[in-house]
Amino acid sequence: MTAFAEMGIMPELGAAVEEMDWMLPTDVQAEAIPLILGGGDVLMAAETGSGKTGAFCLPVIQIVWESMKDSAANRSSASTNKQASAPSTGNEWRMNVHDRGSAMAIDGSGLLCQSRDQKGWHGTRATMAVCGSGKYYYEAIVTDEGLCRVGWATEKASLNLGTDKHGFGFGGTGKKSNNKNFDDYGEAFGQHDVIGCYIDLDSREIAYTKNGKDLDIAFEIPANMQKDNFYPAVVLKNAEMKFNFGGSPFKYEPVEGHIAIDQASARNSKVSAISGSVAVASKVKPPNAPYAIVMEPSRELADQTHKQVQLFKKKLTNPGISELLCVGGMAVKDQIAALRNGVDIVCGTPGRLEDLITTGNLDLSQIRFFILDEADGLLSQGYSDLINRLHAQIPKVTADGKRLQMVVCSATLHSPDVRRMADKLMNFPVWIDLKGQDSVPDTVHHVVCRVDPHAMHMWKSLTKPWKTDGVHAKDKFNPNQPNRETLSEAVKMMKGELMKRAIDEHHMDRAIIFCRTKLDCDNAEEFLTRHGGGPRSSKDHKYSCVCLHSDRNANERRENLDKFKRKDVRFLICTDVAARGLDVRGLPFVINVTLPDEKQNYVHRIGRVGRAERMGLAISLVSTVSEKVWYHSNCRNRGKGCYNTNLTERGGCCIWYDEPALLANIEEHLGVTIDQAGEDLKIAVNEFDGKVTYGQKRKTTGSNYKDHVDSMAPVVSELALLEQKAQTSFLQLKYCPVR
Repeated sequence: MTAFAEMGIMPELGAAVEEMDWMLPTDVQAEAIPLILGGGDVLMAAETGSGKTGAFCLPVIQIVWESMKDSAANRSSASTNKQASAPSTGNEWRMNVHDRGSAMAIDGSGLLCQSRDQKGWHGTRATMAVCGSGKYYYEAIVTDEGLCRVGWATEKASLNLGTDKHGFGFGGTGKKSNNKNFDDYGEAFGQHDVIGCYIDLDSREIAYTKNGKDLDIAFEIPANMQKDNFYPAVVLKNAEMKFNFGGSPFKYEPVEGHIAIDQASARNSKVSAISGSVAVASKVKPPNAPYAIVMEPSRELADQTHKQVQLFKKKLTNPGISELLCVGGMAVKDQIAALRNGVDIVCGTPGRLEDLITTGNLDLSQIRFFILDEADGLLSQGYSDLINRLHAQIPKVTADGKRLQMVVCSATLHSPDVRRMADKLMNFPVWIDLKGQDSVPDTVHHVVCRVDPHAMHMWKSLTKPWKTDGVHAKDKFNPNQPNRETLSEAVKMMKGELMKRAIDEHHMDRAIIFCRTKLDCDNAEEFLTRHGGGPRSSKDHKYSCVCLHSDRNANERRENLDKFKRKDVRFLICTDVAARGLDVRGLPFVINVTLPDEKQNYVHRIGRVGRAERMGLAISLVSTVSEKVWYHSNCRNRGKGCYNTNLTERGGCCIWYDEPALLANIEEHLGVTIDQAGEDLKIAVNEFDGKVTYGQKRKTTGSNYKDHVDSMAPVVSELALLEQKAQTSFLQLKYCPVR
């Protein structure tokens, strides 16, 4: 708890984490938590199992809780003040933190505006407007160098003042602008100059002064805008301006007949608060408007993050945080009902989040955190446009005046797509790269078993091999004169036997078994069930198993994953849907029946073991010849009921899968040569294996420590003698008489 406290985490959150003995402060948490607490955008690249979920969940929960507490205190204070004081007169006149560009900063008084973006214009409007009749004035002081444009705008106007017919601006270059017409007017202005902004709703005229000098009429307000509301407005590029609506003495008094704009209500003039098409965060948080959205690429990951939030926040009360899981396969009406009752943090998958947002059931107006977990997975699944659309809908300034924060994390962030997204959406993000390019943690021992149908002959004598994928059902199978198709089928037959042999050889009591396709998963489940396993067998049965892939319904997927996590079954058979981010405590083994077609997914798969400093073994069965496999990318039914075994270039749904090339790519990507195991699946006992039990933390014995000290003793003694000689020589030189 002390370590988390040093990062700025509240004691209650630290205490909750302390109870989870597997969740220790990690390097990525030490780097990310202070940055997120400090308000920054963060990209995290770290090894799988390094604690990235905790790195964003903990600070997000803390900030959400603090925001809720502050909001409750402010409501209480406002209620007390309302009862104890007279009605406010003019205090609402300030620049609007809920109606501004993404790089526009507004101080606590609401009167000082600043934008430090050197390339883009960022604007804002005031919280109040005048309309109908009357003559009004306010001052804008240039407090720093940069480009400014100041004036008046309706609620329909762009925040880039003067670029449409609803905004009227006067810029520092000596140009007036409306509807993108930039005409010479008055004279240029800059730092320390005071611009007086006049509007005469009776005569429908807008005019300006510079340091009290009248610059004449700038615009005539069209007759069709006579009933519109006019707000003080400004747009800045790397500049700063301070506003005075009459709350303090003006530098230059307005001409006779004009009054300070904050006196409009006192003169019974018509005053309007901002409304209409301008997006404004409500002063009272709607119940269906969460503070944070965490987007995950799969239901299982969303559920896992949701459960982590529940664990971390359990000691936070008064106020309590409410969280909601929004994924497909669950009753949407229950999720809508939960949103209406109030929610603070949402964990969900892209499809369901989009549905709830587009139907108006999920409000984005209060979002403080937009978190993309396993971002490269989201992008590879085609959700880039959705992410961009949601980001565009989220206010870039939160209800309490804070800037929207984005957190992006994955085990593999080093992709052009992620970089492009970060450049486009994030605000000067800090990269936390504790990993570099993909690497395998030293807690993971990974080996390959080469499945060679030329050297291995078991396939010729198998009497009850597992059911293969049917790709070669129409091919002639001749063990005596094997052709390419025969060798491919032989590999498929042997992989089932070798999977079972790996389980037996290493006495595996828990493992995730990865297959390439959903059909392969089903066949593996049927194979282990035939040997006495299956979902209904006792957890003590050596082959008890369940299956997890997208053709299984949501309830079955959730139930199967829960069974595996509860240790009700020993084996979870799945596609890459489960490769990313799933955290199964103390998982000792992974078997890859087939290598993944993307080298990054190899790291994700084997990263299910070796988490939280526990040791793990990953075995990959790699064919030495090409396998003919299903590939339904252009299939009308996505493989359901498909029997077209022609190659894709001939209009079919099959390809030749080159595992030797895939293995070479993985080794090149990781910069290693992966250890090999023989047909018997025995693994030589080396320094790694001799010190660990898979699924447990590596143990260092006292004798090893003693041996290390003993081996270092002569070196330490020699260094001590050298230091003594050096000091003696120095003293001799220092006090030696000069001759």
